[in-house]
Amino acid sequence: MERAERVTIDPARRGGKPCVRDLRIAVQDVLEYLASGMTEAQILADFPELTADDIRACLAFAADRERRFVAVPRG
Repeated sequence: MERAERVTIDPARRGGKPCVRDLRIAVQDVLEYLASGMTEAQILADFPELTADDIRACLAFAADRERRFVAVPRG
């Protein structure tokens, strides 16, 4: 399964936020769990519907967004 299939955007789900495989788990949620110090194993234990590949897809999605970020010069 490719990242594009793992991260989906549906305007009717979670306000259109990118989610994992049409679940109600947003990419942002997974990233926040990781940023708070949760390990991959802890996330997978708390959310058995997720896989390690889902977590990697969230990270890849965030990296892609960061790569596309364009800073606007100040002043």
